[in-house]
Amino acid sequence: MRTGRAGTADAVGAQAAVRRTFAVISHPDAGKSTLTEALALHGGAITEAGHVKGKAGRRGVVSDWQDMEKDRGISISSAALQFTWSGHVVNLVDTPGHADFSEDTYRVLTAVDCAVMLVDAAKGMERQTMKLFEVCRLRGMPVVTVVNKWDRPGHDALALMDEIADRTGMIPTPVTWPVGIAGDFRGVVDRREAELSYVAYTRTAGGATLAPQQRMDAAAAAEREGDAWETAVEETDLLAATGAEHDRTAFLAGATTPVLFASAVLNFGVDQLLEVLLAEAPAPAPRPGTDGSARELAGGFSGQVFKVQSGMDKAHRDRVAFLRVASGRFERGMTVTSSRTRRVVTTKYAHRVFGAERSGVDDAWPGDVVAIVNTGGVRVGDTLYEGKPVEYPPIPSFAPEHFAVARAKDLGRYKQFQRGVTELHHEGVVQTLRSDLRGEQSPVLAAVGPMQFDVVAHRMAGEYSCPVDLDLLPFTLARRTTADDAPTLARIPGVEVLTSTDGTLLAVFPDRWRLQRIERDHPGLVLEPLAAGTSD
Repeated sequence: MRTGRAGTADAVGAQAAVRRTFAVISHPDAGKSTLTEALALHGGAITEAGHVKGKAGRRGVVSDWQDMEKDRGISISSAALQFTWSGHVVNLVDTPGHADFSEDTYRVLTAVDCAVMLVDAAKGMERQTMKLFEVCRLRGMPVVTVVNKWDRPGHDALALMDEIADRTGMIPTPVTWPVGIAGDFRGVVDRREAELSYVAYTRTAGGATLAPQQRMDAAAAAEREGDAWETAVEETDLLAATGAEHDRTAFLAGATTPVLFASAVLNFGVDQLLEVLLAEAPAPAPRPGTDGSARELAGGFSGQVFKVQSGMDKAHRDRVAFLRVASGRFERGMTVTSSRTRRVVTTKYAHRVFGAERSGVDDAWPGDVVAIVNTGGVRVGDTLYEGKPVEYPPIPSFAPEHFAVARAKDLGRYKQFQRGVTELHHEGVVQTLRSDLRGEQSPVLAAVGPMQFDVVAHRMAGEYSCPVDLDLLPFTLARRTTADDAPTLARIPGVEVLTSTDGTLLAVFPDRWRLQRIERDHPGLVLEPLAAGTSD
């Protein structure tokens, strides 16, 4: 049986079976972008791995392409990478490296099937790591844990296992175990076979190229490493005695997390991570639509847009929609329909994009990420499909915690101002709210973190030639309210009522104590939390 332009059902199934689509999550500075570069190096997508801050003459990472990313040494936008490895197609979606851009990370997590949780060996489970882990838990997404930076001084390995178990509720089941304490990373015990083996690593200049590794049996490892090997074996015996053994069923159910030890900057442990992802992470599966029914993988093309980015090509000022293929076969040039607008969307210009680098795409399969260029009217969360209509659940927004009034410095450039604010809103860079107190020329921007405002100012000046003034407002909480209650709230000192682009009324408050007092004094008011993402 054929599935229209999507090709045969067998072909779709075969292509989906060899694909693994995952994201890397962690607290800032744990090494996400460095790990992404290391994976790209192993997959042959690049020939030399970069460093986030380009130290010691080593170039910067490919995924950080925006000027702000290069200047500040952080990732503020997600990046997609595809490469083949050991007969599989690996789709890796890197995520922003700062907590202020959690919303972008959340959107990425709607587009992947598995997460790699990166833990700094010296810092353990940090706040942002836990916040993003909770998103994975809510989505029922399996998590692979990588203890990174083992080449630097850090915590005891067994203590880290206890912390992971206590903080996440998952049982850590190490599949590799370090030989040598943190700061003296020699290699790992490979626990995946009945007989333990040793993988020894050799450093390369700056870690910019593949690290040679040598595999040997236990006897050779004991002769080479002496007490360090014996200590590692004793610790793995203790793990076995406590039941910390990998079980794929428990992993996919979210009860356990396979753990690996690595140094992304030195390319130590990256091969083992790829092997575990290919063997254990789930392949793409049918996704349920808003009506509750799941569209079969071979049921005709469909996909969901999880990110929109403008200004990636400054010469052409294009607009790119990143789409995760959910079913069927995507073919460049095919005509698809937006489930939100019911309008036709053309896909003549389809690419794979990693940082500022892009290459043309002729076809793509479930699990792949495609960047469709110049898709006017397409927004984050939109479902695109061919044939039988389908709509996937919308991607919710985080509850904002920071607010600022935006004004064009040059009133003569109001059209550019309006266009820029509108496009940045549709990209999800910020949320745009209307204030009756200030009028259309002074919208209120709402964000999860204040650095989002820096991005707005930078892009408005650089991409839209319209510098802006941003005046911070003294609000930290938003609640959904009604048209009947809005006048009462607007009369209360320190409270303001704003309108979102979809007409929702939001009452904003300076702090939780002020909100609680108003709720006590006015018990009949409707003040509903914005139950989206992991905020509020």
